[in-house]
Amino acid sequence: MTRKKQIILPIVILVIGAVIFIALSSMKKPPEEKPKVDNTPIVAVEEITVAPLTLTVDSYGVVTPKYEIELVAQVSGQIVELSDTFLRGSFVKKGQVLARIDPSDYKAALIDAQASLASATASLEEELARGKVAKEEWKRITNASPTELSLRKPQLKQEQARVKAAQASVLRAERNLERTYLRAPFDAMIESRHIGLGTFVSTGSKIGKMLGTETAQIRLPVADNQLQFLVKQGHAAQVNLSGDFAGQNHVWQANIARSEGVVDDKSRMSYLVAEVSDPYGLHAETENTPLRFGSYVNATVLGKELALAASVPRHLINKDRIAILDEESKLQFVNVEIVSEDGANVIISNGLKTGDRVIVSALDYPVDGMQLALPTSDDAVTPDTETNTDTQIASVKD
Repeated sequence: MTRKKQIILPIVILVIGAVIFIALSSMKKPPEEKPKVDNTPIVAVEEITVAPLTLTVDSYGVVTPKYEIELVAQVSGQIVELSDTFLRGSFVKKGQVLARIDPSDYKAALIDAQASLASATASLEEELARGKVAKEEWKRITNASPTELSLRKPQLKQEQARVKAAQASVLRAERNLERTYLRAPFDAMIESRHIGLGTFVSTGSKIGKMLGTETAQIRLPVADNQLQFLVKQGHAAQVNLSGDFAGQNHVWQANIARSEGVVDDKSRMSYLVAEVSDPYGLHAETENTPLRFGSYVNATVLGKELALAASVPRHLINKDRIAILDEESKLQFVNVEIVSEDGANVIISNGLKTGDRVIVSALDYPVDGMQLALPTSDDAVTPDTETNTDTQIASVKD
């Protein structure tokens, strides 16, 4: 009996233990399954728009008149007349009388020259008559030949010379009388006046300074390596000028008239000269904003036209390659051809097409062909910089 108890008791204990284990196991909750974590890098992209693009070169300059002169007196005398328009800032027309020097002495000189001419003309006519008489007398003489002196030819030449000298004196006196009128040589604006009513001036005295209003010009410095972006190095290129007038920004149209053809020995820049016709709008049918002399303007010179090109941020380019997201959402490096630089951007002519998605966010370890993902509404990926890829005119900075 005791032996049976020794055998049965452990078995009972094992059975009870098994039952308890099974009961406890049935009460235990199974472990929760952890969701799968997607470690695909999320990137931000911007679609590229490839379109016709015009390269430009930026410059700057100061507006100056194409023609400016110091008006000087060509005869001496006292100023007896002064035009009301002969004032600083006034506009005058070509040929307009600005002032007049006392003409009394020059009128007297003209009368004297005319009198001398009349006397010389009379002497010439008298000598012509004497020559005819001498010629008729020598016709009656048959045994000798007349000389030049006997026919009074030297005397005739002398009288003819006196007439020419008298004519020259008349022309000189008329010219001096005309010079008592101080006239504007071209359409101009008065910059300064150095005389007043009653002022005595001598030959060569400065009367005033005049700025031609027909054409304004602006010297535009351009780096030598920027000329490659202009057609014919900028000859006859169109220029957009921008500057301030009355507190507002305005734009004027100009054209490159010429290149100075030398490189400045200090700045090492080439200079293009832009011209603007009628800068003050004096001949315009409608009121235009004047482009004043002395104004500082920024200039955009239009250059070569590219059939297809795009502008992208410079920092996205690495060794002439750019990262895009292909149709399978994989990273792909594309070789591009850089035409020029546009400030913080570069101009690309080959390698991209409209609709390409350029990756604008940073990747720690980019590998060609790696799987990427676009952000969902709950994700936020900030591009490195804002990019404007739909640019039609690209500016090439110096």
